[in-house]
Amino acid sequence: MNYSMKKPINKTVSPAPPDSLWRKTQAWLHTMTRHRLALALLFLAASGMVARAAYLQLLHKDFLQDRGDERYLRVVETPAHRGMIVDRNGESLAVSSPVDSIWAQPAELLQQHDRWPILAPLLGLTLAELDQKLAGKETRQFIYLRRHLSPSAAQQILQLKIPGVYAQREYRRYYPDAEVTSHLLGFTDIDDAGQEGLEKAFDSQLRGVPGQKRVIKDRLGHIVEEVENLRLPQPGQRLTLSIDRRLQYLAYRALKAAVLENKADAGSAVMLDVRTGEILAMVDQPAGNPNNRNELQGDLLRNRAVTDVYEPGSTMKPFTISLALESGKWTPTTLVDTRGPLRVGRYWVRDTHSYGIIDVTHVISKSSNIGTTKIAFSMPMERLWKLYKDVGFGALSGLSLSGEQPGVLHHFSKWGGEIGHANHSFGYGLSINMLQLAQAYGVLAADGVKRPLTLIKRQQPLDPATEQRILSAQTVRQVRTMLELAVSKQGTGAKAGVPGYRVAGKTGTVHKIVNGRYASNRYFSLFAGMVPASQPRLVMVIIIDEPKGGAYYGGAVAAPVFGETMGEALRILNITPDDMPSMKIAGSPPPGTTP
Repeated sequence: MNYSMKKPINKTVSPAPPDSLWRKTQAWLHTMTRHRLALALLFLAASGMVARAAYLQLLHKDFLQDRGDERYLRVVETPAHRGMIVDRNGESLAVSSPVDSIWAQPAELLQQHDRWPILAPLLGLTLAELDQKLAGKETRQFIYLRRHLSPSAAQQILQLKIPGVYAQREYRRYYPDAEVTSHLLGFTDIDDAGQEGLEKAFDSQLRGVPGQKRVIKDRLGHIVEEVENLRLPQPGQRLTLSIDRRLQYLAYRALKAAVLENKADAGSAVMLDVRTGEILAMVDQPAGNPNNRNELQGDLLRNRAVTDVYEPGSTMKPFTISLALESGKWTPTTLVDTRGPLRVGRYWVRDTHSYGIIDVTHVISKSSNIGTTKIAFSMPMERLWKLYKDVGFGALSGLSLSGEQPGVLHHFSKWGGEIGHANHSFGYGLSINMLQLAQAYGVLAADGVKRPLTLIKRQQPLDPATEQRILSAQTVRQVRTMLELAVSKQGTGAKAGVPGYRVAGKTGTVHKIVNGRYASNRYFSLFAGMVPASQPRLVMVIIIDEPKGGAYYGGAVAAPVFGETMGEALRILNITPDDMPSMKIAGSPPPGTTP
């Protein structure tokens, strides 16, 4: 049996790589890739950081510095005090005292509720009031808790070291003479800005300009370092008034005594220097204390000498007589029949007493309405209107005083005929303030020259170009002699006399208008005068509003204020007497005669 035998075929077959080796290879490759990628990323990040640092440090340095400063540096104001107000001799009338105001960051202080019982009493607040101040203000960065504390009281609060409570330096106005100068000076508000009087009129000059400085503050808002001064604070300018503090006090004391003694509603007085037009005193009653904000009431601090206007009454008669003497139709000795009453249209003009036939001098000294009316009728009313206008009636003084009223001086065509002419001749039908009356009497005292008024001390002699001649010197000297007789024992103003000095002046008693009609028993009492009459240096006018003490005539109520004030003022100013016995022997003309 043949069997075919097949030979095996030998083939070479490559075995497949082991699975584990392949995986290891792949893992190694992945690892190398990740390492390289990580290194690359790290390199890129480092390069970016280096580039950013270089950019910020070299190219953007100012921006970064500013942002940093915003977080630490602050520009804060440094307060500047208000300028002083002083009298003509440099005595302080208004000064600014340093005080501290307490303020808070509400969000911080609200978290210190447990410390409020200690804080509130030092602030002068109850817990309820403190809570009310902070309520609803969580988002605000600044609120005042208490303004104008004394530095010692503020320091006591700061020593508590309550987070969110801070102090700020400010200034508060202080008036050493309180009510004596309150009407004239006015007052400032809590931010030291002028609100009334001279404080308001000269606010731009008195107000200081705050400075600025750059400081570093910590996160609590405390200043830890002062970096630099950006602008130094500029204090307000010093204001030197024409007022003499001594005379202001004398006038105020005498006026207040008269208002109290006569149970009057109010009063005003103005004193001025004849030679310069400087106002030496301006006082009012009633008065309030501007250092006490509870007394900052309009009625107590109103400067009545310029805000209130009145019919001047018989104080106008010297101007009517001056006009008559200027006309040449009249002399001091011309006789006038004052028997009355005098019928003017459907009205009657009356005198308090019957004086009969008297000369022009006694028309003034006796204050005759009938005599003044007859004299006025001898001249066109236009001339009287022009004289009143020229001496300053119906116009503002130019002193820029708060609330000043010009009064009323109608054109003569609106006076209403003869009765208007008569009324204006003895001080009815027009209204003026006391400052205007003082300026008008200054014309009589200055030999007929009108000089501009000022409340600022004149540092240089008055410029003659600013003076205006209104009346002749001869005329006003004759009128002054008449006014001397009015202050003598035979006149209506004897109580204005000053021992050792010749006084010239005129009284006035005016019915008040109530509900559009003249009240029969309500009056204004006035006196206007000058001293020494031989060569006047001082003029003073006084009004007492509605005296209720029994007396109401100007000679009984207002004239004593003049006598009391001037008696001391003349000695303070060292003005030489002109009515001493030795001077009379030497030939000085007695009162009632023409010098």
